[in-house]
Amino acid sequence: MKPERNKKKVIKIGNVLIGGNNPIAIQAMTKTRTSNVRATLKQIKRLEDRGAEIVRLAVNDLAAAKAIRRIKKDARVPLVADIHFDWRLAVEAIKNGIDKIRLNPANIAKKDQIKEIVKYAHAAKIPIRIGVNSGSLKNLNKNKSLADNMVKNALDYIKLIEDLGFDNLVISLKAADIFETIQAYRKISTLTNYPLHLGLTATGLSTQGAIKSAIVLGILLSEGIGDTIRVSLTTGPEEEVMVAKYILQALGLRKFGPEVISCPTCGRCAINLVKIVRNFESKLSTVNHQSLANIKIALMGCSVNGPGEAKQADMGIAFEKQGTGIFFKKGRPLYKVSASNCIDQLIKEVGSSR
Repeated sequence: MKPERNKKKVIKIGNVLIGGNNPIAIQAMTKTRTSNVRATLKQIKRLEDRGAEIVRLAVNDLAAAKAIRRIKKDARVPLVADIHFDWRLAVEAIKNGIDKIRLNPANIAKKDQIKEIVKYAHAAKIPIRIGVNSGSLKNLNKNKSLADNMVKNALDYIKLIEDLGFDNLVISLKAADIFETIQAYRKISTLTNYPLHLGLTATGLSTQGAIKSAIVLGILLSEGIGDTIRVSLTTGPEEEVMVAKYILQALGLRKFGPEVISCPTCGRCAINLVKIVRNFESKLSTVNHQSLANIKIALMGCSVNGPGEAKQADMGIAFEKQGTGIFFKKGRPLYKVSASNCIDQLIKEVGSSR
């Protein structure tokens, strides 16, 4: 059963709508110097191919802000300018066609500077994300939890911007601590109608970071909280997008391709199932995933649970001791396949199901 969404105000980022009943959008952030247009565009294109729907760029100097105009010409996804310390970079990014601005309340806090950013954002009809981060909080109340301090920082900044007549906002409250992040988002979700960008910051290397992100995002999304997500890992941004997709698909919130079920293998497994599954997923990338979004495929290594899982899937293979398997489709065993050519046969069957 899908989680029931906590519906928020609809906000437009380029050609992507978030909030309301709109799909939870996957965001990514480039890890190149934005002023290096060629390298940044190459990374954006890889992210687009992986399924990123919004891409954020670090805008840390004037060269980066001016590069946005050239990057926008070839990028297919909306772009967000990540601004810290210098309010003038936000204005320059808007002048160069950015689709959204992210501001950190801790380092752009002067009302006259915010007023200038809001003036240009309003004229360009683009949203601003108020991005609170636990690592750069100011005016901490030591008698309150980190989550409460993050929420207070966000609410104060929201009011400041609303008082300037601007309400085209997205909110995020990111920490490295799992529980503080969850509590912060739960609380802010009850206090504002603006869409929420979910994330956990500074999660670490890929495996550890993916697990921590899955816990936080999984809990919040299962409670209906969240309108966009970004998985932050100390690795390439392409992997961040894939983890985000896995999280959304596991929760039944988005479908990006077939669901592949495979056993963990044990001493009963007489084939190299790990290799088979890896090769299958690699070849599957050549098939149109969206047309197969509701298909479940099982690849099982022995006859204990294999036949049962294969029967419950739309199609699958339950392997036997002899290195052969039984191909199942819609609960029926149809024919035997060998481990050596099972992938090609399965891809053929998948292709014919489109």
